[in-house]
Amino acid sequence: MSYRKFKADYLFDGYDLLNDENVLITKGDGTIEGIVNQRDAGEDPEKLTGILSPGFVNAHCHLELSHLKGRIPMKTGLVEFVLSVVAQRKNVPGEILESIQAAEKEMLEAGIVAVGDICNTSDTLAQKSGKQFYYYNFIELAGWQADQARSRFDFGKSLYDRFAEMAGDEDHLSICPHAPYSVSNPLWKLLGDGFPQKTITMHNQETATEDAFFISGRGGLTEMYKRMKIDITDFSGTGMGSLPYCLPMLERAKNIILVHNTYSSAEDLDMAGNFNRNLFFCLCPNANLFIEDRLPDIPEMIRLNANIVIGTDSLASNHRLSVLEEMKTIRKYFPDIEVSCLLKWATSNGARALQYENELGDFKKGKKPGIVIIESRRNELIDQESSCRRIL
Repeated sequence: MSYRKFKADYLFDGYDLLNDENVLITKGDGTIEGIVNQRDAGEDPEKLTGILSPGFVNAHCHLELSHLKGRIPMKTGLVEFVLSVVAQRKNVPGEILESIQAAEKEMLEAGIVAVGDICNTSDTLAQKSGKQFYYYNFIELAGWQADQARSRFDFGKSLYDRFAEMAGDEDHLSICPHAPYSVSNPLWKLLGDGFPQKTITMHNQETATEDAFFISGRGGLTEMYKRMKIDITDFSGTGMGSLPYCLPMLERAKNIILVHNTYSSAEDLDMAGNFNRNLFFCLCPNANLFIEDRLPDIPEMIRLNANIVIGTDSLASNHRLSVLEEMKTIRKYFPDIEVSCLLKWATSNGARALQYENELGDFKKGKKPGIVIIESRRNELIDQESSCRRIL
């Protein structure tokens, strides 16, 4: 059997950053054989410059919105962003499919091996049948009006069945709520029966108006409902923020991924972290800056020892689908965050959140996580000029 050996300036094993005395050994098909000291590795390892890492996990993406790249204005706030997406998401089918194909190619070249992808339609089915990535497909439902709960859920279930048939299993597939402000109580109840053993994701506190709406029934979200002709006259608020209100609805989920968390307070983060040890906060910093021009309180998440993963969001709200670009943005605004933390969020944490920890995320023997090399021009591990390429 043929083997390959890789030696770089640094080797990130999925958890820790190791020095250049370590050599990664794989089988010819990319299956990890082990990490050994260079004195035990034998002759002629392939020498690389930079950080050798497992393939990246993009924990939150909207692949089906790839055709909206460059069409949505920046820094308008969430309400205007949502209205722009709703107005423009229906497009020429051929263009949608071509954009999805190009976006998959971009992620592949950016070292991504697994994707948590939001699905509101079946537009990505054909491309995903090629199985270039490990996907966790999140069938996302929205419906604020109670009398539409059953029809919305039935649509979601039919979409779920189509994705299950394509994938050949239901282990990495679930029906999820879009956001607290877009799901009625009857729809929450229908969704909850499907939560056990699943990873459930939800957009969370992406705008300050979300909490205002739940506390008092007022704020900017009311304008969005008005323009979308959704009747909210019976809702007068709950007296509490959106996350305290809806988090109990998620108690039956195995894993929870809260996405964005742009306006989550320290109290919210602490409450959520204590709610479920398998709750993950997903950072999409470039999308946060694109939409609201604000970043979540990442240092507080770290202080609370929270589980963190990284996503790209969509090309409607981002310029690239690159986990490395997200890490570079975090590094730019929070330079004290250790590179090993960023890489853990992008690899082993992401794999665990998407229930791919037995296949991906680290360099443990028997796994096939993909291999990426991160290269920097300056004498830093990851800087604003860093790039990456996929080795396997």
